Amino acid sequence: MAKRDYYEVLGITKTASQDELKKSYRKLAMQFHPDRNPGNKEAEDKFKEAAEAYEVLSDPDKRAKYDRFGHQAFQAGGGSGFGPQGFSDINDIFSAFGDIFGGGNSPFDDFFGGGGRQRGGRSRSTGEPGSDLKLRLSLTLEEVATGVEKKLKLKKFIRCEPCSGNGAEKGSDHSTCTTCNGAGEVRQVQKSVFGQFVNITACSTCSGTGKTIKNPCKSCKGEGRIQGETTVKVNIPAGVSNGNYLTLRNQGNSGRRGGADGDLIILIEEERHSIFTREGNDILCDVEISIPEAILGTEIEISTLTGKAKLKIDSGTQSGKLLRFRQKGIPEYGSNRVGDQIIRVNVFIPKTLDSKEKDLIKQMEHLDGFLPEQARPGKPGLFSRMKNVFS
Repeated sequence: MAKRDYYEVLGITKTASQDELKKSYRKLAMQFHPDRNPGNKEAEDKFKEAAEAYEVLSDPDKRAKYDRFGHQAFQAGGGSGFGPQGFSDINDIFSAFGDIFGGGNSPFDDFFGGGGRQRGGRSRSTGEPGSDLKLRLSLTLEEVATGVEKKLKLKKFIRCEPCSGNGAEKGSDHSTCTTCNGAGEVRQVQKSVFGQFVNITACSTCSGTGKTIKNPCKSCKGEGRIQGETTVKVNIPAGVSNGNYLTLRNQGNSGRRGGADGDLIILIEEERHSIFTREGNDILCDVEISIPEAILGTEIEISTLTGKAKLKIDSGTQSGKLLRFRQKGIPEYGSNRVGDQIIRVNVFIPKTLDSKEKDLIKQMEHLDGFLPEQARPGKPGLFSRMKNVFS
């Protein structure tokens, strides 16, 4: 299949600036990110396609060649001297675009673990790394719409203060483990009819740290950490969705004997709202009006995610009509777009009427204004049908 135009892939014009280029690519990369689309081959292909387009257009020389020769500029024999990398592995993309996927303030730090997902683990340390913590956080639609700061109390392993986390009493040094000679792992060779197999396991004497403690800390018994409780603040940006997750670096369990701290992974869950239903970035709600209000028109007060608002109902409004409040929905994460609030109007039909109310209905049933335009002589009109319902 022929390759699509790179500008078309990124949804930009040929005059787009580098900032516009990066913003567009960031948005597409977030939409088709493999963490958001596990097992989705089509999304993965689009993720790679967007990366390839960005790799060319973000380089001024490659972009100039592409503008002049198109995809032929990067085909064998094209003589350009340049070429898209043709990413075949997702890891290549994370490595190539560290400015997009990592580096502190990237939105991917929040939703996809940051730092190009740091494949290969954390930086090496002398101890055993701590485990990650996972937490489900429920948010109301109002909090999703505006963003919110949450304080979370966590019970976890925290660093032991008396020994500063190294597990040894003050003045006591760590010594090299004699079992593994400081390697932190033990290799066992097993022979079989198929040949030799090497089984590598963590050293049980030093728990994989490569060091032993002569005088363990009395407070943590040589662990370098104790069970404790801590409070962390997390800023939830506006526009998150159910199933998104945020990663707080080094806020998980503390490692053993000075090992790196784990991460805190927060999974977003939306609470069911009593009024609104979310559809993407739009929100849907129902309002009910009376028959006279539908016929004559009115103005009613309705709820929004940020308070109350006035809604004008035109005369002759039919039941089921959809009205739209612009930009009263959910902000789109990473852009300036805001969804709408869609109001479905329902005309209330009473199930029971007293005799006086029925008389009033009967007085109006023959008025031309209450008959549909397509009504013919002998065809029952609105109030005739209503009379049959209420009789």
